[in-house]
Amino acid sequence: MKFYSTNNPSLKVDLRQAVTQGLAPDNGLYMPEQIPVLSKTFFEALPTMSFEDMAFAVAHNIIGDDIPAEELKRIVKHTLQFDTPVVKVEDDVYALELFHGPTLAFKDFGARFMSQLLGYFAKQQDQEIVILAATSGDTGSAVANGFLGVPGTRVVVLYPSGKVSEIQEKQFTTLEKNITALEVDGTFDDCQRLVKEAFLDQDLKKKFFLTSANSINIARLIPQSFYYFYSYARLQHLGKPVVYCIPSGNFGNITGGLFAQRMGLPIHHFVAATNSNDVVPVYLKTKQFQPRPSQQTISNAMDVGNPSNFVRMLELFGKDFDALAKDITGYSFTDDETRTAMRDVFSQKHYVMDPHGAIGYLGLKKYQKEISNNVTGVFLETAHPAKFKEVVDETLATSIDIPEPLQKFMAGKKTTIPATTDFGAFKKFLLEKF
Repeated sequence: MKFYSTNNPSLKVDLRQAVTQGLAPDNGLYMPEQIPVLSKTFFEALPTMSFEDMAFAVAHNIIGDDIPAEELKRIVKHTLQFDTPVVKVEDDVYALELFHGPTLAFKDFGARFMSQLLGYFAKQQDQEIVILAATSGDTGSAVANGFLGVPGTRVVVLYPSGKVSEIQEKQFTTLEKNITALEVDGTFDDCQRLVKEAFLDQDLKKKFFLTSANSINIARLIPQSFYYFYSYARLQHLGKPVVYCIPSGNFGNITGGLFAQRMGLPIHHFVAATNSNDVVPVYLKTKQFQPRPSQQTISNAMDVGNPSNFVRMLELFGKDFDALAKDITGYSFTDDETRTAMRDVFSQKHYVMDPHGAIGYLGLKKYQKEISNNVTGVFLETAHPAKFKEVVDETLATSIDIPEPLQKFMAGKKTTIPATTDFGAFKKFLLEKF
């Protein structure tokens, strides 16, 4: 399989180059040259297949023979060491819980898959791979833990100071070993900009083998299509069209769903639900894409003012607004609306949602009310509520338990390096530190 740059379709590379480069030399994002449709036999067998078997088929469908089949099976098995329950919250409303991995967030899927893929490629070269990861919360913890101790790799996590929860912060600032955390005096967009500028800097490219672990890296997106197949297989017997509502920040998760749809999974519709950082819902109403500085909310992992994967979404629809708007509906919600949904579902349905999942729930309910109620609705619960314990406890007027894995992180000592938003200072740090 070849992968092309969204800025230049004639610039094509193989899987190894796409994954190890992260970002194309022309600052574009890599996309598969084609997304083959899976066979009729595959879909007939889907309800009886194991998660590992269907995930291998999906991964092989995009990757092809760039990775030996046995190695790819090993990588998939390593990735899927935990369940993804589909929980009924109310009639025609299901939560797809993606927080049962080691860092209790959906990004464990992408980080574990990518770490093994890069580890495989690292064995084929002498130079250490330096992974840069900007995070608004969960990416940092998933990437840091996914790559912890992986030979031939070093990770630098950049995060906005004071804008991630304490538990999220502890998950990537207490590890050390091959993990370095930079506490940036700015926003997530500043962190993402620093990472992108680093990839384009010739001095850094000469000295380091740089790549990214954000969802700009195609290796993060491939496994994010897995759980759409797995959840659909458990719901198709209900006999209704299936609609997915995805709480969205950088829009990698919904792009993974679009990949699944392109491979033939009959997803009826997508709902992109955001907090007040609503540039994509606004685009879907006005046809105008206008990035702006991100605003801080209680759903901090979605505080993104210029979502990177928007260009991939456009590519999948041939830059045709009408085609994109036909498959995707966008809604945005305030912190007050988010808290109200969390309280109502907790009191009426006895289900605890984190702020991001609550926005997914709100988007799904709005779609069912305004567009179609004759669907099976699935909203993605992307992180364990305990990762946002302060917000959840205050909102629900209760004290939720902290799972044992998070308790272990909380006991660790935070070790970070203060940083500014100046690229020159960031470049100097990298050149002197490594």
